[in-house]
Amino acid sequence: MPDRPLPYDRPTDVGKRHSHALTDGPDRAPARAMLKAIGFTDDDLAKPLIGVATTWIETMPCNFNQRRLAEFVKQGIREAGGTPMEFNTVSVSDGVSMGTEGMKASLISREVVADSIELVVRGHLLDGVVCLVGCDKTIPGAAMALARLDVPGLILYNGTIYPGTYKGRDLTIVSVFEAVGAYRAGKIGLQELYDIESAACPGAGACGGQYTANTMSTAMEFLGLSPGGLNGIPAEDPKKDAAAKQAGELAMTLVRHDIRPRHIVTRASIDNAIASVAATGGSTNGVLHLLAIAHEFGIPLELDEFGPIADRTPIVADLRPGGRFTAADIYDAGGIGLVMRELLKRDLLHGEEKNVDGRTLAKIAAAAVETEGQQVVVPIETPIKEVGGLTILRGSLAPEGCVVKLAGHERLHHRGPARVFDSENDCFAAVKERRIMPGDVVVIRYEGPVGGPGMQEMLSVTAALVGEGLGDQVALLTDGRFSGGTHGLMIGHVAPEAALGGPIALVHEGDEVEIDVEAKRLDLHVEEAELARRRAEWAAPPPRYASGVMAKYAALVSSASEGAVTTGRRLGSALAAR
Repeated sequence: MPDRPLPYDRPTDVGKRHSHALTDGPDRAPARAMLKAIGFTDDDLAKPLIGVATTWIETMPCNFNQRRLAEFVKQGIREAGGTPMEFNTVSVSDGVSMGTEGMKASLISREVVADSIELVVRGHLLDGVVCLVGCDKTIPGAAMALARLDVPGLILYNGTIYPGTYKGRDLTIVSVFEAVGAYRAGKIGLQELYDIESAACPGAGACGGQYTANTMSTAMEFLGLSPGGLNGIPAEDPKKDAAAKQAGELAMTLVRHDIRPRHIVTRASIDNAIASVAATGGSTNGVLHLLAIAHEFGIPLELDEFGPIADRTPIVADLRPGGRFTAADIYDAGGIGLVMRELLKRDLLHGEEKNVDGRTLAKIAAAAVETEGQQVVVPIETPIKEVGGLTILRGSLAPEGCVVKLAGHERLHHRGPARVFDSENDCFAAVKERRIMPGDVVVIRYEGPVGGPGMQEMLSVTAALVGEGLGDQVALLTDGRFSGGTHGLMIGHVAPEAALGGPIALVHEGDEVEIDVEAKRLDLHVEEAELARRRAEWAAPPPRYASGVMAKYAALVSSASEGAVTTGRRLGSALAAR
């Protein structure tokens, strides 16, 4: 008989719904031996095992504080009776890679984030997971993983960066992109460009306006996967550490009660998330990511359903890039709960939807404390705009739809000659050389999910146009994406994309293109007989990558109108047609 009790006969903790098969009983002695090698004790292994998935990386400020926050998450898990196991996945900085071939890796990284979190949690039979996220694609990637896994879990955004300051004005990273355009136009000198570059990003945290990261952070609170009020705390605010610890404690509550993501996310909560994008003038990338998230949850959602929600949802948050304030300002004003409060006044949200913190959205809104005199969130009775910050267009140039951003400009109609470029780099060269004229419709194609591959963003081009003073005088459309920092009449996600023979592939230099937002139309004014001739002559270009992750993604990815998810359906259909 052993001289002391052995762990093999210890009763299984009710929270170890998955990990008991990894750690319990004499047959699992080899696994226990390996885990003991890195410091886990018998007591640790008798508790629920909770993954702490970080996206820390040393290539950007956006996720840079996650190592510290992970320690507080783990402290919360331990104090609540669980055993944390930290692991890491990837992130690609849009702001750093923008305008280079590296930008094509950004959207692809969303799938890798989702895949890798799923693999670690499945492979190690974890009972729950806290996902620490920051830069753009890590947020939807984590939500997609939670949908697939459906183990108790939540998402905590590591927070926005504080704005930089220069000559008394707040700066974000978009200020630097626009300063490049101003320099190229001769409006500022190299010294001023350098001073703006050096001041714009003062520390850790994701890009500071209502760009894609903050848009998706907001959406996660409205969706219910992020605890109400915790995401909005800026990265370098001392309260962020306590928020991380609270997230760890909350994860254990979810595990104890077996509250899973599919108990939280419903079609109604997805509608709430769409409304949050519209009401804050958020990034059009929110459309792409919410389509993908809905797909992973098995919830039907069509591209055309975004338009009616946005049309009935006024903009009530005066946030950059279309407005005046940064994400840190909305936190100081009282938080995202103020936006919820205003939208609930007109029943524009489903207030009964639950959050992982146990509260309904209506209760989160009611708990919001408004800072006296704040100007960031306005009363819905006097909105910044009567309709939301985006809508969906269709037409002869986009039969499967496209997304137009409405925040940050007033134009609802534009008709002009096409200036056609088969890559972002070619277009950026033309912008730098001042070859884009007022009235032009800039067309950038072969940058879609398949053609790019990876559907890179166009912030270098759009910011340069704004910096040159053309932002209100030209339109731009692409089968690629726009950064959340984009403003002006910009249309993205044009589908079908050029690489698959969509009508955007048939546009010639000088063709008349018409954008009519009120009619929800994007049209190419070319005779059908001429288009048929062009279509007969068109041939798909060879893939830009013949092997590796980029080629794999191009083979598997769906249309942007379906969220650019890697279902493989398009490839399967092509093989079946053979």
